[in-house]
Amino acid sequence: MFTIITGAQFGDEGKGKLVDMLAQEYDIVVRFQGGDNAGHTVVAEGKTYKLHNVPSGVLFDARLLIGPGTVMNPKILLEEIEMLAENGVDVTPQKLGIDAKTSIIMPYHMALDTLREGKRTVKIGTTSRGIGFAYMDKVGRDEVQMADIADSGRFKKRMYEIVPQKKSAIKEMNGDPAIVTSGLDDYLEIGKRLKPYITDVSREVNLALNAGKKVLAEGAQGSHLDVIHGTQKFVTSSSTVAGSACAGLGVGPTKVDNVMGIIKAYITRVGEGPLPTELKNKDGEHLREKGMEFGTTTGRPRRCGWFDLPLAKKSINLNGYTTFALTKLDVLTGLSPLRICTGYELNGKTLDYPPELSDELAGCKPVYKEVPGWGEDITGTTGFGDMPGNAQKYVLLLEEMMGVTIEYVSVGPGRKQTFKK
Repeated sequence: MFTIITGAQFGDEGKGKLVDMLAQEYDIVVRFQGGDNAGHTVVAEGKTYKLHNVPSGVLFDARLLIGPGTVMNPKILLEEIEMLAENGVDVTPQKLGIDAKTSIIMPYHMALDTLREGKRTVKIGTTSRGIGFAYMDKVGRDEVQMADIADSGRFKKRMYEIVPQKKSAIKEMNGDPAIVTSGLDDYLEIGKRLKPYITDVSREVNLALNAGKKVLAEGAQGSHLDVIHGTQKFVTSSSTVAGSACAGLGVGPTKVDNVMGIIKAYITRVGEGPLPTELKNKDGEHLREKGMEFGTTTGRPRRCGWFDLPLAKKSINLNGYTTFALTKLDVLTGLSPLRICTGYELNGKTLDYPPELSDELAGCKPVYKEVPGWGEDITGTTGFGDMPGNAQKYVLLLEEMMGVTIEYVSVGPGRKQTFKK
């Protein structure tokens, strides 16, 4: 069985929590795109693990894989492996595999990222982790791969070709070209340490599926940050929708059995870009504070808004969701009435689906449906029928409007705070 999990909004929906919860049912958990600009938080047995590269199923016996569609900062990966070891979780080469073709984020990628953002008239809100420039090198065939840093001869050959052009690029942007060659020996040393982890992810996944094993593909960010279909230019640098799991891992689309969307009971966004239902009032502050809406990677406060149905409809089309997990329902406790955006007003017209262009989406005025809220604490709820009536009605209304079954409901960050509807 092959299941793909993606975020249905702008990221930060709680994918790590769901992957951690489901991992015990799967033989392999594999990351298929993005880099350490994504932060997945797992809370288990009173401990909080903030993961950026290691798949979120790390606390169970599943085999973990990092696919060739990702970009990876090997220093950050080693820090994660060491953090997990300190917490009693050994991430050995038997536990984790890294594809030989995984792109490596180099110091010059991060420098170029920071310099480019600084020169933009309209900021994107990049994390300055070098993600975009690493993907540019992948597409431009100038990438450094995992196999390169694990072999000193290959690495030196790649650097002989790449260093002059990167020095020139940084110099043109008024940066210090010395950054290009700084720490190169560190990368070789890290490459030696990570060499035993190298594998062929496509082969592993296909062999597992052919043998009847279960594979869970973990995405990063959210559907509306997709580099092709998202709110350009305020997007990430990889394809975040379900189809990219097949391309990023090397698995044929006919092998996909389930696609689960993770979606919040409201909506958030980090960085710049349109967010039609954004709340710049006490309700927005309620969502931010109660939902602890601060970026896992950057610590930046997230922008918060009411649930946006048109954006959810587009995510359903982009991913082909077979089921949803609704997260952070508990955050809505104490707000009444609740509002659901059912459409937009734009240039005198009413829309029930997002316009394709970002500047048009930014000009949309939300059309709301109001529903009653609830005041009871639901964080200790263990079943759907135990929730207040209005909370149940809210979930069922979202399910009806989206036309996709909500299979799981989450009412808190802990493992035991998620249950099947």
